[in-house]
Parts: sequence; structure tokens; C-alpha cells
Amino acid sequence: MPGAEPARPPGRRETDLLRLATAGSVDDGKSTLIGRLLFDSKTLFIDQLAAVERVSRERGHDFTDLALLTDGLRAEREQGITIDVAYRFFATPKRRFIIADTPGHIQYTRNMVTGASTADVAVLLLDARRGITEQSRRHAFIASLLGVPHILLCVNKMDLVDWSEDAFESIREEFVEFATRLRVRDLSFTPISALHGDNVVMQSTNMPWYDGLPLLRHLERLYVASDRNLVDVRFPIQYVIRPQSHTVIDYRGYAGTVASGVLKPGDPVMVLPSGLETTIESIETADGPVDEAYPPMAVTVQLIDHLDISRGDMLCRPHNVPTVAQEIDAQVCWMDESATMTKGAKYAIKHTTRWARALVRDIAYRIDVNTLHRVEGIDALALNEIGRVQLRTTQPLFVDTYQDNRQTGSFILVDERSNKTVGAGVIGRATVAA
Repeated sequence: MPGAEPARPPGRRETDLLRLATAGSVDDGKSTLIGRLLFDSKTLFIDQLAAVERVSRERGHDFTDLALLTDGLRAEREQGITIDVAYRFFATPKRRFIIADTPGHIQYTRNMVTGASTADVAVLLLDARRGITEQSRRHAFIASLLGVPHILLCVNKMDLVDWSEDAFESIREEFVEFATRLRVRDLSFTPISALHGDNVVMQSTNMPWYDGLPLLRHLERLYVASDRNLVDVRFPIQYVIRPQSHTVIDYRGYAGTVASGVLKPGDPVMVLPSGLETTIESIETADGPVDEAYPPMAVTVQLIDHLDISRGDMLCRPHNVPTVAQEIDAQVCWMDESATMTKGAKYAIKHTTRWARALVRDIAYRIDVNTLHRVEGIDALALNEIGRVQLRTTQPLFVDTYQDNRQTGSFILVDERSNKTVGAGVIGRATVAA
């Protein structure tokens, strides 16, 4: 019926997990916001709070600098900036949260890609005094490129603009105009003051004109279960379990994480790349057998038939298979500061649990993340640049477009000499392998 909550997928609990990434320009208050969430939700240990209060006094602050709760590196504390991605966990009676606090500096754009790649929601902060900046546009573009389903724009430091509704509305209208050029499924706005706690956990009395929910209440109610792909069954094999025991005879289990779809005992499945078909006999977890498995559950699947299946293979539905491809068209974010991506370069590519080698056949263009325009006629991608690239792999990969499936539509590139991750890509199109 209209207005009713969508049907819940199997196994959804009220205390389900929400992954969120914060992003924004330098000094927009990301670390302070996360510290405020931890403080106001009462998830801090006494010694943690005492340490933050002591360091705040040593710095001459007349307030408790909650940003110190997330800036764990010495360089971060000394400079007052965020360099690395800091992950923090907290929970309320309604939901569990994992927060990725990502850097604001342009040279750490790759870290923002890392933090947002698995996020359900991107919380973009900006300073109410400065409005939308170059970094605001860059982070919004990256969040949309990575398919983050929900974007929440928090206009921070409202106390420094006298809690002005006009200032908030001006920023909101400008960002809405910019977002029309992005692929954003859900966009919302909240005026806050992370330093004082206004509209973070509790409703602000300083902004009576705002009738929306505080940030934490909005995150608690955000419905993300429907963002998962529960239609296309994709189960990459991570490990083949063969117990070395005389008491267990002919046990062969296939362990991995469900990328998408729902698996049940008795379901017919196809094994890629062999194309052989069989049936699921049972599904087990660390807590015992289950009647169904859905993303992102880690399970062990037993099949009725004993087939030649190894790490990197994939289970899917016989009549709903991914594209088996060696020619891949993707958007790549380059992450290596010591070298550029050039045409003809070769890298190792990791897609789900499968490894292969990849050749860069062409670099079509680079994206100007400020204007969203294409810069053509280039021959390389440098650190933090994003461009469209054509790859040829030595082995077929089992892919979907990133828009359809974030797990099977993404990959990383690795320099085989240094073993460094040098690029991250999202698949736009793939050509069926011969």
C-alpha cells in the first residue's frame, strides 16, 4: 500500500548494521562530528574521555576537543588534520554503526575512495561560512561514482552564521543544482553544529525553523536493506574446505561471502567458469546450518555433486549468469604516488576472489571532478585522478556492471613488483569472452 515500509528481506533485524563514510574539506569538522556521535551516544570508555580532556587542556582549549577521538596518528594530532581513514564502531538500541572518517585534503582523495567503497551512506560535511567548495563537489562525485545509495549533506558550524536559515537554504539549493548532474538515489540535508551538538543526536533549540530529524535519528531510521541486490545470485568461492580427519568422509564445502542474491538448500546453481550445473545440499555458518543465505553473510555451501571447483570460481543461477568477460570498460581511480597509469602498462587485477593479469589497452579520458567534464587526449592517469580505461585480462572474469552489483562490478589493480594496490575501478561495460 502507498507509504508502507517495503517488505523486509530475510533475516533483517532491527539492530542491523549501517556503514557510513564522512567526507568534506579540511576543517569542516568531520572528526569532531564523529567524536560528538560517540560522546552523545555514550559509547566512550571513561579512560578515553579522560585522555581527550587532558590533551585538550594541554593545548589550552576551554572545551573538550572530541576530534581527538578519531585522529589516532601522531601527525594527525600534531597538525589537527585527518590523514588516514579512521574506522570507529558504536551502537544504539536501534542499529549498529561502522564509521569511516576520511581525510579532507585533495592529496588523500584515494583514502576517501577506500572509505566510501563499502558505505551505505556518505555523510558530506561543509562549513556553513564557506559553502560548497571544490572538495565538496569532488567528494559528492566520488560518492555517486562508487554507487553510495544515500548521501546526507550536513551543513556544519551553523553557530558561526547565527543559526541562519537563509545560509542553510542557499547552500542546499546550490548543492541540489550540482547533484542533478550526478547519479544520486537519495539526497537529504541537515543543519548541525558538531562542536555544540545541535541536531547531531538531539533536536536543536537554536534552529526552530528546521523540522527534520537530528543526524543520528535519521541514520537510525534510514532503510538500507532494499539497497542490496537480492535477485542476482553471486557467490564467489573463497576457500575449499576439506577436513583432514578420518571421522569426516567425503566432506567438501565451499566457503565465501554472499555477494548478492539469496541461496537456499535445494536451489539449482551453475559453476563458473566450467558451466556445470548442480544443486545446493546445505548451507552452514559458524553458528550452524541455516535455511537461507543473503549478503553479506559468510557461509559454507555444500553441493550434491562433487565437482572441480576452486578459489576464484563462482556459483550463480543457471539462467541468471554474470558476464564472462576479458574486455572491461571501467572508471579507475589511480592511487599510486610513485608512478602513473599509462597505456600498455600491465598489472595484477583482483575481482571478487579471482586473480588475473590486466593490460591497459586505452585511456579514453580523465574526468574533471569539479566541472564533471571529460578531458580527452590524455595518455596517463596520475595520483587521485579518475578516468575511463579499457582493460584486457588474461583470464575471464565474472562481472556485472557496478550499477547493478557493487561487489561483482568492482576491482582493484596491483603492481606486481611492489605488491601495492595502485588503482580501484568500477565496471561500466564488459565484452563477453570468446
